Amino acid sequence: MRRRDRSLTKLSQLLSTGGYPLQSRLPPERELATMLGLSRSALREGLELLEAEGRIWRHVGKGTFVGERPPNASVDLDLLSEMTNPEEVIEVRLLFEPLIAGLAALRATPAEIAHMEHLLEKGDAARDAIAWERWDAALHRAVAQAARNKLLLAIFDAFNGMRRQAAWGRLRGMALTPERLSHYRAHHRDYVAAIADRDGTRAEQAMRRHLLMVRENMLASPATRPEAGGIAAAPVAKPRHTATEKRAGGSG
Repeated sequence: MRRRDRSLTKLSQLLSTGGYPLQSRLPPERELATMLGLSRSALREGLELLEAEGRIWRHVGKGTFVGERPPNASVDLDLLSEMTNPEEVIEVRLLFEPLIAGLAALRATPAEIAHMEHLLEKGDAARDAIAWERWDAALHRAVAQAARNKLLLAIFDAFNGMRRQAAWGRLRGMALTPERLSHYRAHHRDYVAAIADRDGTRAEQAMRRHLLMVRENMLASPATRPEAGGIAAAPVAKPRHTATEKRAGGSG
């Protein structure tokens, strides 16, 4: 059994015992790793997978909690949503995420890169737009975590939280088409490959190119207008990969 799978299995067993009810805090990483007989790096891989699946959530400086992020944690995001708009959020993403990708290329561990590639595969397996969005968000956050900068991660979480707002979800759904999804997947493979190659400049450029297309599609396309409808619940076609794309981690 692979290290990541072993870690996920042990953490899942721990959660299933009922010893840690919903919204309870898990022990610190050092203690939890000892309890489960895992290395710290293996434990982090398992926790990242649980977080991507919505089975735990983390608050910087406070710890890791069981279950989905509670509604009261989104109150500030609701207020912020009323003060800003998608164009401003993407503008902020363009400022920070290329920098984050460049730092990740310098600082990501082999385990973190392997986790990004795993998330790419999960994105490829997504059958609908909702599943795609979940793995897309998890991949972007994995890159932010690998940058090893707590302040940047907190800023990232603030604007990434907007993706969970209902109105923003509708906007993204209306802008998502199979052709655009194919481009997004290629962009994701590009910046993950650059991070794996430790090429910070290329990682920054790939992330910026990706976000520029996201901005164009969400804000400039007629598909984002309410009267144009959308494909928020439409099935997502699985891509066919070349050997090179598979080696790069293949996904969205």
